[in-house]
Amino acid sequence: MKFKARIEIGLKKDHLDPESETVKRTLLDLNFPINSVRTRKVYEITVDSGYKRDAEAEARAMCLRLLVNPSKDEFQIEVDHVGSTAASEA
Repeated sequence: MKFKARIEIGLKKDHLDPESETVKRTLLDLNFPINSVRTRKVYEITVDSGYKRDAEAEARAMCLRLLVNPSKDEFQIEVDHVGSTAASEA
């Protein structure tokens, strides 16, 4: 079966995010009434796996081995069966 893993990665709250600060300043200069901005990176990866839990484990391994720097990043993973409207249960 195919599963789509949506992996969202961003800086932990205590890390400086200069890109977000630049965007925030610019939006305020353009008179948008905002309070904060946080940038995040999103990966959508299709995984072949027999079960949803295995696809989740693969996505987590990808994060820990390559995509995420655990000293500065936090991440969230959502896995759904490709072709379904609801998450596949295993």
